[in-house]
Amino acid sequence: MPVIDHSSPTTMTTNSPQTAARPLRVCSFESRKQPEMRSLIERNGGLATIAPSLREVPLADNVAVFDFLDRLLAKQVQAVLFMTGVGAKALLEVIETRLDRGRFFQALQDCCVIVRGPKPTAVLREWGVRIDHRAPEPNTWRELLSVIDVGLQFPPAANTTELQGHTIAIQEYGLPSHELYEALKERGANVLPVPVYRWELPEETGPLEAAIRDCVAGNFDVLLLTSAQQIRNALEIAERLSLREPFMAAANRLVVGSIGPTCSEALREAGLRVDLEPSHPHMGHLVRESLNFANQQLAKS
Repeated sequence: MPVIDHSSPTTMTTNSPQTAARPLRVCSFESRKQPEMRSLIERNGGLATIAPSLREVPLADNVAVFDFLDRLLAKQVQAVLFMTGVGAKALLEVIETRLDRGRFFQALQDCCVIVRGPKPTAVLREWGVRIDHRAPEPNTWRELLSVIDVGLQFPPAANTTELQGHTIAIQEYGLPSHELYEALKERGANVLPVPVYRWELPEETGPLEAAIRDCVAGNFDVLLLTSAQQIRNALEIAERLSLREPFMAAANRLVVGSIGPTCSEALREAGLRVDLEPSHPHMGHLVRESLNFANQQLAKS
C-alpha cells in the first residue's frame, strides 16, 4: 500500500477551478528518464511538464577511485558497497583506464559485496560478480544498515568474520550518505568513500526556471520527485529567481509524490510536505498512485 501523509491536508489551490473534465497538470523534475516520465503521466490521464533538474557529471579528479583500487588489490578492503548502477558502471570505466576488468572483478570476489538495490544488482550480475548481500526495498541507508547488523558473509580471502575494525568501501552516488557513514563508524568500521560522479544543475536551466514560475502561478496540481537532489537543485534555482518562499508555499498546496524515503526525507528537511510514497519505489507506481490520490482529493472537495 502507498504511504500517505494525512498530517497536513492537501489543498490543491490553482488560479482556475479544477474540474473533472480537465486533466491533472503534473510537474516532474525527472532528468534521466524524461520520455518515460512524460509517457507515464499522459497514459494515466495527466498533462505533463517535465523540467530536468540535474545532470550527472563525472569527477575530473579520480584520485579517490585509484586509491580504492590500490587498497583493494592490496587486500586492505574487506567489504565493498555499491549504491547505484550508474555509479558502478562509472567506477569500472575509471578503473579500466589502469587495470583489466577481469582483475578488478576477481579482487571484488575476495571481499564481501553488498548492493543497495536492483540497479547495482543488475550491473554486478552482468559483470558476473558474486553478490553477498542486498538491501530490501525501499533500499535506503537504513535497510543497508539492517542487513549489515544481521551479519555479513565474508569469503576466506577477506581474513575476517566481521566488519568491526575493517574497511568498507562505499561507491558514492552523487552525495555522500553521512548518516550511513556515521552509523558504520559507530559499529567500528573504517569507511572508505569512493566518489565517482556528482550532481550539478542542468546546463540549460530555462525549463526548470519556467516550471518554478508556473508552480508559483498555480499552474500545477501534482508535483512528482524521483530523487533527493531534484528538490535541492529546484530550490537553488528558486533562490536565484528570488522565488524560494513563493515556490515552497505553492508546492505545499499541491499533491506531492515522492519516490521513496530518501527523497521524502530531503523534501521534509526542506520544509515541504509529502502526500504519497508509492507502494513500490518505481516511476510507474509513483505516477499512477499519485494521480489516483490527487483525483480522490478532488472528488472530496
